[in-house]
Amino acid sequence: MKHVTALLAALLVVALATPTVLAFCGFYVAKADTKLFNQASQVVLVRHDDKTVLTMANDFRGDLKEFAIVVPVPTVLEKGQIRVSDRALIEHLDAYSAPRLVEYFDDDPCSPRYPATLQAPRGMTATRGDAAAERARGLGVTIEARYTVGEYDILILSARESGGLGTWLRDNGYRVPAGASSILGSYLKQGMKFFVARVNLKEQARLGFTYLRPLQMAFESPKFMLPIRLGTLNADGHQDLFVYALTRKGRVETTNYRTVRLPTGMELPVYVKEEFPQFYRAMFSHQVEREDMRAVFLEYAWDMGWCDPCAADPLSMQELRKLGVFWLSASGADERLRRRLPGGAADVFVTRLHVRYDAAHFPEDLVFQETADRGNFQGRYVLRHPWTGEATCEAAERYRESLRARVEQEAGTLASLTGWPIEEIRRKVGALPGVDGRTWWQKLYGQ
Repeated sequence: MKHVTALLAALLVVALATPTVLAFCGFYVAKADTKLFNQASQVVLVRHDDKTVLTMANDFRGDLKEFAIVVPVPTVLEKGQIRVSDRALIEHLDAYSAPRLVEYFDDDPCSPRYPATLQAPRGMTATRGDAAAERARGLGVTIEARYTVGEYDILILSARESGGLGTWLRDNGYRVPAGASSILGSYLKQGMKFFVARVNLKEQARLGFTYLRPLQMAFESPKFMLPIRLGTLNADGHQDLFVYALTRKGRVETTNYRTVRLPTGMELPVYVKEEFPQFYRAMFSHQVEREDMRAVFLEYAWDMGWCDPCAADPLSMQELRKLGVFWLSASGADERLRRRLPGGAADVFVTRLHVRYDAAHFPEDLVFQETADRGNFQGRYVLRHPWTGEATCEAAERYRESLRARVEQEAGTLASLTGWPIEEIRRKVGALPGVDGRTWWQKLYGQ
């Protein structure tokens, strides 16, 4: 029987986005002269009807005492609508939905078993609160709410105009990225508020955390969207964003950009097993280039109740509820399904989207819609290990001949997906046991 092995893709995730501290892809505001980078983000969007639970985690590099973030939100959030989440939940969801490799091992052709086929500015104390609020009002900025949630001090701001908001931020010791005014103004025209989170270092130390945990917020709005434009202002080049959408009905796609399925199901040379992160980065970059960085890529779409193959177990009912899947309960049909499908959940469809973006190619925020499509899709790449035994039958000779054509096709597929030089791929293929990766003319001339 062919042996099948599902390889975990955790290394791929680390290679693609290596978060040291986690936050979100809004826009960072830090004290002047602080160099910040905002390059990779993970966002979980739970959506049903007009209800949204947003969990945001970013790769932020810099001193935590300098960290602050501004995110547009559709409404004034109450304290109970904000919580600090656990990054392990996102890591599990990431591992579950990540692109993966599968391996097959060829049978002995002579005896086949099956037919071949993201701190407030120092010195800002409570005694300055009234003066600060008065200054804010003079700039047209209203502090709608003020909370401490976990290790974060949070403000919900509204403003009459973007210049006043920018001045308020600068007055409070923060550097506002160039170009922020026009983008902030566009959100104000939409009636949006601004969620400002800063690290409370004393509270963080009391809680015992040395990194920033993801922030989560729940709200109602007819807008099913993700603001990304502010995140481009202090980015060091393009950024990668992973969106994990959890819905009831089916697959999620963008409405203002093309949603493209990544190439999947291809058979690749077996040496890719040792170079999977390199392969996937190259393959994704090549597809982004082909689409002129103007597409959102679908990497995974599947019912949470099961997977085939599973790179990680499906999330449990408890994990999904912590991520905000509010329609689940621990009783009734959901509980019956949990017993039948270990770790599985009813009415949760997972969509994983991956976008590489910058201001030039993505001038608009991401707008989504949920479709009724529940068809399964995953980025899945196949390795077929050749049989390396002695040729003791006619079928083995035919197998050897077909193997040469197969490895050449696999090399061509890898070159097409990644843009890697075909000769370099052939050289690596030829070094595999039992595989002669030379072309017919190389063999003819003894090369």
